[in-house]
Amino acid sequence: MAGTKTKTEVFTIAEMGELSAERGDTNKKRCIFEQYVQPCLAELFGTSLFVFVGCASVIGNVGDGVIQPAVAHGLALGVLIMVLGQISGGHFNPAVSLSVYLCGGMGLSLLLPYVLAQMCGGMIGAGLTKVIYPTDVYNASLGGAFNVVNDDLGKTTVAEVMMTLFLTTVVCMGAVNGQTRSPSAPFCIGLTVTANIFAGGTVSGACMNPARAFGPAVAANHWNHHWVYWVGPTSGALLTVMFIRLLFGDQKTRVVLK
Repeated sequence: MAGTKTKTEVFTIAEMGELSAERGDTNKKRCIFEQYVQPCLAELFGTSLFVFVGCASVIGNVGDGVIQPAVAHGLALGVLIMVLGQISGGHFNPAVSLSVYLCGGMGLSLLLPYVLAQMCGGMIGAGLTKVIYPTDVYNASLGGAFNVVNDDLGKTTVAEVMMTLFLTTVVCMGAVNGQTRSPSAPFCIGLTVTANIFAGGTVSGACMNPARAFGPAVAANHWNHHWVYWVGPTSGALLTVMFIRLLFGDQKTRVVLK
């Protein structure tokens, strides 16, 4: 009886050890998924929806003004940040990801995967709009792609710099900086996009987002002065980082006068 009992105990301990190892392996895989895979999928999915709504609002704009695109972009972005922000931060924009990383809001290991996911999402969203709209309607609006309306590329680029500066400042101060972080950040970010489109939609199109420019450019094969929508937003994001790191950031974020 004693021998039988000992064997039972040994078997039970080994079984528990195997179960514990399986649980540890499962937890490790779940941790990797939640830290790396799931955020990138959220950025891919969210950017696809954002670009789809943005392009569709431009293609289907019933008037000549910017009211419909401004409201559609702002509402879509605010809602997507609200529902996906806890997974990935709700960037959906390479310029935002760059500024958030440089302000200490995310790790370097996620920066490039985020940007790639956002670029792919932009192409998916723009491709979906091309599928659902008639060809003549789609071509008339260049599929929602950005088009420089004047020959003054300097003014167009500066407009993109300033609008992206405004947007990334709201993102970093409202969602990253500990001293000013607010639960209403998604609402404020959506309003900022709407305000920027009202302000600069007739000047540069108010892109503020290289992924939003890249997706429709690929779908419609329209690359006219496309570099503006990379240089402008990237420069605006870097200015935001400079202001926050030197002036407006909390003690953890500032690099001077800590």
